[in-house]
Amino acid sequence: MAKKSQARTWFLVHSWLALPVWFFLLIICVTGTLATVSQEIIWLASPDVRANKPSDDARRLTHSQVLAAIEEAAPEAIVRGIRRPDEGHFALSVQATYPDGSSPTLYVNPYTGAIQGVSPQFDFRQFTRALHGWWLVPFTNGFSWGWYLVSFMALPMLVSLITGLVVYKRFWKGFFKPKLRFNQGARIFWGDFHRLSGIWSIWFIAVISITGMWFLVQAVLFDNQISISTEGVPPVIARDVVPLAADSEAVPRIGLDEAITIAKDRVPGLDVSSVSLPAYAYGHISISGRGNYPLMFQSIDINPYNGDVDKVRLLDDRSGLEFVTESMRPLHTGDFGGLWIKLIWFVFGLILSMMVLSGLLIWSKRTAKATSALLSKRKSTASGSSRLEQRPVNQS
Repeated sequence: MAKKSQARTWFLVHSWLALPVWFFLLIICVTGTLATVSQEIIWLASPDVRANKPSDDARRLTHSQVLAAIEEAAPEAIVRGIRRPDEGHFALSVQATYPDGSSPTLYVNPYTGAIQGVSPQFDFRQFTRALHGWWLVPFTNGFSWGWYLVSFMALPMLVSLITGLVVYKRFWKGFFKPKLRFNQGARIFWGDFHRLSGIWSIWFIAVISITGMWFLVQAVLFDNQISISTEGVPPVIARDVVPLAADSEAVPRIGLDEAITIAKDRVPGLDVSSVSLPAYAYGHISISGRGNYPLMFQSIDINPYNGDVDKVRLLDDRSGLEFVTESMRPLHTGDFGGLWIKLIWFVFGLILSMMVLSGLLIWSKRTAKATSALLSKRKSTASGSSRLEQRPVNQS
C-alpha cells in the first residue's frame, strides 16, 4: 500500500508539471490563430492600409503608373519594390529608400497612387507572428531557441492526434452523430467538446503539426549549413552589357509594365504579386507571383536594359523535396488563397485553441481532485495513527 501511495504521489507531481506545457501549447495556438488574420485586424484598425476607391468605376493603376505617382509625390524616394497583396481591399506595399538612409514601407493607394502612410517597423502582424513563431527570442547566431521550442511542440501535437484516434473508438461516428451534452455538468460538457472538436479538426491538426515539424527540420538544416535548394547562384548582368551614359543623361531602361508583359509572355497564367527593381547597375528586375499552384511562387529575372529574360524559376524547376518543403509555410499560415482561406484557418484555429483549453480544464480538474483525495486520505491515515498511539495500554 505504501508503494502504491508513493507511485500515486509521483503521478500527481507529473500531472501538475504537465500543466505549464498545456498553457504553453494554448498560447501557441491562440497567437497562431491571431497571426492568421493579423493583416485583416490591421486593416480594420488603420485606414492607411485600405485600398479605397475614389469612385465606383475607378481602375487600378499599372505598376509604371504607380511608380510615376510616387516619384511625383516623393521625388527624393528611390523605389525598391512594389507588392500587391492577394486581397484587393489592401493598399500596395512599396519599399523605398530615402537619402537619410531610412528604408520605410509605404502604403500606396492602388487607384490614385497617393502615399497613405508608412508601415511601422514592428506592426501587429509582425508581433503576432514573432510571438507565435519564436516567442520574441532574438536570432543571434542562427535560429533562436524560441523557434526550436515552439516548433518542437508540433511533435507532441501529432502524437496526441494519433493516440486520440486510437483511444477514441469508432471516432468517425462523431461526424454523423455529434454529441455535446449541456445539462450534465461542466466535466461532461468539456469532455464532449474536446472529443467533438478533435474529430472535426483532424485534418487541420495534421496539417499544422506536420508543417510545424518542418520548421524544426528547417532550423536544424540551416544551423548546420545544410541546403536542399536547387536554385543556384543569383544572376548578375555582365559588365559589357550595361550601357554607359554621360552624367547628364539617364541610362535607358525598360518600363515596369513592359517587364511585366515580358514575364507574362514567358510564364502564361502568372499572377504578378511583387516587383523588385534593380538595387545596383548589374541587377535585374525581379518579378514573382503565383500560378496554377497557389502554394508556391514563380519568378523571372529580366534585364532592365534590353528586356532579356536571364533566369526563370518555375514549379518544374523545383526538386520533389523542394516542392513539398516550399508548400509547408503557406499551408501552416493559410496565406495562399485570399480571405476565405484565412477565415477557414482562423475558425479551425479557434476550435484547436478551445480543444487545448478544454483538455487543460479536464486535466487540471482531474489532477486537483486526485490531489485533494490523496491529501485527505493521508490526513485520515495520519489521524488514525495518532489515535492509536494515544490509546492507553490496558494493564491487568
